[in-house]
Amino acid sequence: MIELRGAAALVTGGGTGSGKACAEALAAAGVSVCVNYSRSADDAEATAAGIRDRGGNAFAHRASVADEDQVREMVERTVAEFGRLDIVVNCAGITYFAPHDQLEALSDAQWDEVLKVNLSGSLYAIRCAIEHLKASPCGCVVSLSSIAAISGSGSSIPYAVSKAGQITITKSLARAFAPVRFNAIAPGVILTRWVDGKDDFVANYVDRTLLGRACTAEDIGHACLFLCQAPSITGQTLVIDSGFLLGQ
Repeated sequence: MIELRGAAALVTGGGTGSGKACAEALAAAGVSVCVNYSRSADDAEATAAGIRDRGGNAFAHRASVADEDQVREMVERTVAEFGRLDIVVNCAGITYFAPHDQLEALSDAQWDEVLKVNLSGSLYAIRCAIEHLKASPCGCVVSLSSIAAISGSGSSIPYAVSKAGQITITKSLARAFAPVRFNAIAPGVILTRWVDGKDDFVANYVDRTLLGRACTAEDIGHACLFLCQAPSITGQTLVIDSGFLLGQ
């Protein structure tokens, strides 16, 4: 197991949901964390403050991952604050809901936005951080994909496409930049505010899983920490779906 105490991480979308859980799990292992957000300022500040209250080191930083200049400034600030950058966790993401058999349901602008945030945003964070990751004894990237990338289902086609692209980037960069490690997590339904008010949707999903439960944000945080500490895992996608895909 890789010792992470003293390392530094950038967690995009780190103020809420799975991103928050990843930030908190890393902080509990002694990692200093930049908690990125684009709109959820209060949540991100609260996440960073909570980490500091527990004796950790964290700050919140506003940046759109779809803007590479903003991402580069965020990386530079992280290195300036912590003196290093060892871990990038790509959790920032968006989606639109549209039936897959209605190809005109989403505009070109919506397609572009989903791909820009979910896919290009992950690449920008990696590209801006890669020299620091290469210099680190524990350099690694964890990207939050989705089982939609594997099944082709999900909230919309561009969402599934963007998440599949994250898996391909993970494989490609694991080859290109070893010994920096690149891995992805592909969750099923996660009990975050994305599914608030969608009780029937969640219940239907749970009924189709082998374990009879949906994933929690904490499940993702634990998996993220595991992948950051695992010295022999790279280029892989860890499915966390309570056996949903196997049950189909």
